[in-house]
Amino acid sequence: MTPVRVFICDDEPLAIRRLEGLLAQIDGVSIVGVAATGQDAVSGIRDLSPDLALVDIEMPDMDGFDIVEMLARDRPNADAPFIAFVTAFRQFAPEAFDSGAIDFLSKPVRLSRLETTIGRARGATAARDARRRLADLEGMLDAARGKTDPYGEPHVWVQRRGEMVRVDLARLDRIAAEGAYVRLYSGAHTFLHRASIGAIEARLDPARFIRVHRSHIVRLNHVASIRRTLHGASELQLRDGERLPLGRKYARLARGRLLSRTGLGSTDSEIRST
Repeated sequence: MTPVRVFICDDEPLAIRRLEGLLAQIDGVSIVGVAATGQDAVSGIRDLSPDLALVDIEMPDMDGFDIVEMLARDRPNADAPFIAFVTAFRQFAPEAFDSGAIDFLSKPVRLSRLETTIGRARGATAARDARRRLADLEGMLDAARGKTDPYGEPHVWVQRRGEMVRVDLARLDRIAAEGAYVRLYSGAHTFLHRASIGAIEARLDPARFIRVHRSHIVRLNHVASIRRTLHGASELQLRDGERLPLGRKYARLARGRLLSRTGLGSTDSEIRST
């Protein structure tokens, strides 16, 4: 049985005691820390690295979503604890799951419901540990083979709905900046990953990807055409029908790369795929 180390964050002493009592009835669970404020929760989780954090959404100094945001700033996704929100306000459920929480518990918490949450955390923790071991093995095999290509098979681990998903960067169609995150597009799937677009760009093969805007990177063979808009600007038409702006700073390089790499032909008004 995979052990689960739990951290509790709640500003109500009675709620903390109830969770402690319920967790004591579940095999393989240990409570590594308790906090009554958001700041103490962030510090405690950073120091103790629990597998699961039970976080009350309504806190006096910051809400549960603020806590998750602060933790995400300095912890890579692969090392972040799984989060289960605990609250008396059910209207927070959609936002909780959108934030990547593994579960959403309504107060008063029932033992059977908490056992389900622990089961999810246990399975996700085991899967994450297995992926880490696999990643370590891949690294050792690459080293043993003398692999030197820095763009061979780059990937990132993305947290989504309580599980860690491996996303192969070489197979992406495009990347878009969204504040402190990037949106990774792969076919019909998208993944939100906490990283700068510059950091992702540095890991991409420049022979296959190109920066076309300060907020956009695209795979060269995913571009169908370059068009001029009525206002004189340029935009990319992608093979899936999406359109992206082509920044002036990147336009000359993008046009040259696309013409030489993808066989696009040009007219006075546009560059179109053949």
